[in-house]
Amino acid sequence: MSSEKLPHLLIVEDDRALQKQIRWAFDQYDALTADDRESALAQVRRYQPPVVTMDLGLPPDADSVSEGFKLLEEILTLAPDTKIIVLTGQNDRANALRAVALGAYDFFAKPFEIEMLGLTIERAYRLYELQQENKRLQSMQQPDVLSGLLTRDPELLRVCRTIEKVSVSDATVLLLGESGTGKEVLARAVHESSARRRERFVAINCAAIPDNLLESELFGYEKGAFTGAGKTTPGKIETANNGTLMLDEIGDLPHALQAKLLRFLQERVIERIGGRQEIPVNVRIVCATHQDLKSLIAEGRFREDLFYRLAEIVVNIPPLRARSGDAALLAHAFVRRFAAEQNRGAMTMREDAVRAVEAHSWPGNVRELENCIKRAVIMAEGSQITADDIGLGAGEPLHENLLDLRQARDDAERRVIITALARADGNVVRAAELIGVSRPTLYDLMHRFGLK
Repeated sequence: MSSEKLPHLLIVEDDRALQKQIRWAFDQYDALTADDRESALAQVRRYQPPVVTMDLGLPPDADSVSEGFKLLEEILTLAPDTKIIVLTGQNDRANALRAVALGAYDFFAKPFEIEMLGLTIERAYRLYELQQENKRLQSMQQPDVLSGLLTRDPELLRVCRTIEKVSVSDATVLLLGESGTGKEVLARAVHESSARRRERFVAINCAAIPDNLLESELFGYEKGAFTGAGKTTPGKIETANNGTLMLDEIGDLPHALQAKLLRFLQERVIERIGGRQEIPVNVRIVCATHQDLKSLIAEGRFREDLFYRLAEIVVNIPPLRARSGDAALLAHAFVRRFAAEQNRGAMTMREDAVRAVEAHSWPGNVRELENCIKRAVIMAEGSQITADDIGLGAGEPLHENLLDLRQARDDAERRVIITALARADGNVVRAAELIGVSRPTLYDLMHRFGLK
């Protein structure tokens, strides 16, 4: 069997003789080796081995365990499913237990029996494979509700992971972001990923309804409660019972209604206007706003106690201008979508159009970009969209943060790769040509920075 088809096993050991012994003993695996933290991390980034055996005492200070514990935490951050088997000194049980507490799969004290270590490695592989199969089956059973959200930006990807985690709970979620950043898309994702997904998702914009009508929209009213109330009508909160209610632009909620909403959040019962009966409602609340609620609290325009009720989970959505490469990535996707909708055939963006999209600051975020590309698709003369069709100015320069040299180099490389992939519309061969590297090198860099 060729080594390419063998499962990877990473051996992190600075003792070359022991490293060679372990590698020789486990020839049923494609054994990778590393003798320090940096080389081990490079192997993890490149191969993502299912199982790692590692010594805690690593250079530059092999007598200390600090490098080993740092490596353990970094591997689990890079590849959380990797099973790490820690090799310790004979009388080092305290550090072994600490390693297991941090997330290591198991530990062995040196000297160890190869046969026993082999059994543990085999069990670790089986557990890893079971977990991967379980994830695959879960992904088949439950659709990815965030699959329609296009991004390569690390910050927005972290937001997506947060949404996936909080969806399984009933915690109230507060989405903060500028207009057009996709707050309702994420609110729907919270609902669709939750146990309530078979019930209703009800959204109401607190800024779009006059103050004198908003209370009846939220809480409903009884027949005869006011002139024109010809029948009993449930409000949005009651309509969303057992489902999810999205309160968009919660910062514009009138002060009098804030007190009534707070009582509902505390008691989970409502009273319709003109009614006396308390109606229990089981609903999950997701709020969104583009305003700074803490500033509104300081100005006396928003209740502090309501804020803390709503802010059980706070999610900050980055604006489009802060998402490296996403403007061009989304622009390509919108061109394909609107070209199909408008029966324009296959359309592409010329290089000058892509540069114009990248240079613009997009104050209206994704919504502005979407409208801009739709107009360009409709107005373009031929099958290629030009900068003139886009109709944008030069845009505002973006400011860069000053970082240490290594961080600055990594950030610069990441931005170049993301920009190249966005310009090439995801074509890896074309992106490699743009930045002047081979395709395997670009794949390695993408793997290193967690880009797919």
